[in-house]
Amino acid sequence: MRTNKFTLTAATSTLLISGLLLAGCTAVAAETATDTAVTSTVSSLEAGLAAAEVLEQNANATTVNDDEWSMTGAVTITLAGSTASADGDGVTIDGSTVTVTAAGTYVLSGELDGQVVIAAGDEDVVALVLDGAAITSSTTAAISVETADDVVVSLTGDSTLVSTGDDEEANATLHSDSDLTITGDGSLTVTSAANDGITSTDDLVVLSGTIAVTAFDDGLRGKDSLSIEGGDITVDAGGDALKSDNEEEADRGYVLITGGALDLTAGDDGIQAQTDLVITGGTTALGAADDGLKAEAYLVVSGGDTTVTGSYEGVESYYITVEGGTLDVTASDDGMNATSGTSTTTDIGGVVEEDDGALILITGGEITVNAAGDGLDSNGSTLITGGVSTVFGAETDREGALDANGTITVDGGIVIAVGMPGMAETPEDSSAQGWFTATLDQTYGAGQTVQVLDSSGTVIASFESVKTFQSVVLSDAALEDGATYTVTVDGQTAATVTEGVAAAGTTQGGAVQGDRPGRP
Repeated sequence: MRTNKFTLTAATSTLLISGLLLAGCTAVAAETATDTAVTSTVSSLEAGLAAAEVLEQNANATTVNDDEWSMTGAVTITLAGSTASADGDGVTIDGSTVTVTAAGTYVLSGELDGQVVIAAGDEDVVALVLDGAAITSSTTAAISVETADDVVVSLTGDSTLVSTGDDEEANATLHSDSDLTITGDGSLTVTSAANDGITSTDDLVVLSGTIAVTAFDDGLRGKDSLSIEGGDITVDAGGDALKSDNEEEADRGYVLITGGALDLTAGDDGIQAQTDLVITGGTTALGAADDGLKAEAYLVVSGGDTTVTGSYEGVESYYITVEGGTLDVTASDDGMNATSGTSTTTDIGGVVEEDDGALILITGGEITVNAAGDGLDSNGSTLITGGVSTVFGAETDREGALDANGTITVDGGIVIAVGMPGMAETPEDSSAQGWFTATLDQTYGAGQTVQVLDSSGTVIASFESVKTFQSVVLSDAALEDGATYTVTVDGQTAATVTEGVAAAGTTQGGAVQGDRPGRP
C-alpha cells in the first residue's frame, strides 16, 4: 500500500496573493476567518490559495496501486445462488455469507443472493477481483468491509452489486470501514434502494474502471476523503452524487478530482466537501437540485472540463479559486457564491450586508456563467487577474451579473458581465485594467450579437446573448484609459461609453456611483 503525497504541476500553484499562505489547516483557516469577519480587502485577498497549497494542508489519501498487489496465489471464490465455494484458504462460507478472513487476493465470479464480508486483520491488505460477479442483498450491504488495513476492488468483466435493505451500520451497497481503492478495466453497476451506493468511512479512491451507481442517498462517499483519478463514472443519487463529510478532523473531509469522465445527477449537491473541493483534471458534467459544486472552506478549479448543467447555486464555498481549465455553470440562483453563511446582520433600519471575508479569485481558465440570480456573488471580495469570464446574470433588476459586499478588482484577464442595470456593479477605481459599464438604449433578448468597437471600428469584444439584458460590463487589456467605445447589438448602436466611467446608478461595492474619473 502507498500513502499518496499530493504533487501537482507548477502551473497549478503559481499565484498566491502577496505570496502569503494561511497558517494551519483549511477548515481551521476558514473557521477563523468566519469568526473574525475579515473586512479589509488585503486580509480577504490573502485567503486565495492555489490547488497545490490547499492540498498541502490536507491529510494524504491512502491508495493501493495496481503494482502493490498480485494475482499470484489468488483464491478463486465461485458464487452459486445461495451459497459459494472457494479453492483456497482465508475464506469461510456460512450459507449465503462469504467471509474473507486473511490478507491476499480473492477472485469472485458467479451470482450470489447474500453478502461478501471482509473481516481480515487490522494490518492486512485484501484485493477483491470482481470477475463477472453479481451479488444481491435484501437486508444489508452486498459487500461489507468490516476490518482490514486497506482493500482494493479490481474490476474484470461486468459485475453488479445490489442492496435493497436498510442497514444503519453498513449503509451502502459497497460499504467499507477501511481505506478503499477501486481499479481495473471492467465495469461495476451498483444499485442501492435505501442507502448510499459506495461508501468508505476512511479514504475512497477511484483509479479506473467503468462505474455506474444508482443510489437512494449519496452516490460515492469517502468520509475522510474522496479522490477520483480516472475511470468512467455515472451517478444518479437521491442525495449528493460525490461526497466527503468528515466533520471531526480539519485536514480531512475533502474531494479531489484529477481525472476521469464523470456524469453526475443529484437530488441534493452534485459534489459536496466538508472542507475542500479541488478539481485539477478530468471531464465532469453534473446536474443537481441544490448546489452543483459545494465546499465549506476552499473550492479550487485548476484544470479539467467541468459543466454544471443545472443547479440552485452553481458553485459555493467560502473561498473560490479558478486558475485553469474550463468551468461552465447554469444556476437558478447564484452562479458562483463565495460566502461564510453568516454575511448579513439586522439592525433597526433593516438588513445590512457585510463583508465576511469570503473571496472569489480568478487567475486563469475559461468561465461561463448563466445564472437566474447573481452571476459572480461574493459576500466578501472578488479579484480577477486572468482567464476569460463571461457572466450572464438575472433578467430582472433584482440581481446583478457581478455582486460583492466588499470590492471587485480586475487586474487582468477578460471579463464580460451581462445583465440588467438596476443592480449592476462595476470594478474598483484601483483596478489595474481598463473597464467600462454600459446601460443600453433598450432591453435586448437572447440570440443577439453584441460587439464592442473602438473609435476606428475595430472589434474589441464580441458575444452572443443567451437571455434578456440591458447592461454590459467589460474589462479587457485592450481598453485604453479614457477612450470612447461603441456597443452594438446586431450591428446597431446601443450605447456609447468611456473607459473608466461607470453608468449612472451602478454600484461599486454597494455604493451607488455616477460618472467618475478613470483609474489613478
